Amino acid sequence: MRYELVIFDNDGVLVDSEPLANTVLSGYLTELGHPTSYEESLRDYMGSAVHRVHDLVEERTGQKLPEDFDSTLNTRTFAAFQQELVAVDGAEELLGKLVADGVDYCVASSGSHERIRVGHRKTGIDQWFEEEWIFSSEDVGRGKPAPDLFLYAAERMGVAPDRCVVIEDSPLGVEAARAAGMDVYGFTSMMPADRLVGVTGHFSDMAQLPELLA
Repeated sequence: MRYELVIFDNDGVLVDSEPLANTVLSGYLTELGHPTSYEESLRDYMGSAVHRVHDLVEERTGQKLPEDFDSTLNTRTFAAFQQELVAVDGAEELLGKLVADGVDYCVASSGSHERIRVGHRKTGIDQWFEEEWIFSSEDVGRGKPAPDLFLYAAERMGVAPDRCVVIEDSPLGVEAARAAGMDVYGFTSMMPADRLVGVTGHFSDMAQLPELLA
């Protein structure tokens, strides 16, 4: 493999959480008087940290979301995870191959540390990650599309950015990876390939990825 470190996004790449999370988010925003469809939630918020929700709602309406917005959103999202969340098809097999091949990897997610761990425990992905291989937007000042999170993960893992490759499924994540000076492969299970502008390559099945990275 020509890369020293594979950096995975989490939601939609390792755990199939985007449909659940965006259903909850769009419903909650609509309930609060900010009508948002599921498709609009994917378009505006997929791959971002929760501060983007606050920022866009205030920018568009002049209104602030309630102080307990984050905690309520987390409670509802985690409840949905506990009922329905599964790993992305092929993700565990891919991680097993990376381990067998001696390739280092980590996860760098816009989600909170709690959200990452809830999802990993529910799906069994936790068995593939040491604590020190998990990075969240909570660890840096700015989430995606800023490059900070990917650069932080590379630094902590001891690998130069140009020796890293990012696996992403959102336009914001692709933008962040490119800004970090990293190659990035776009997973198109939910997002059309033409929305992932500037990627090094596309793939729709995790089984395709090892050959792309070779």
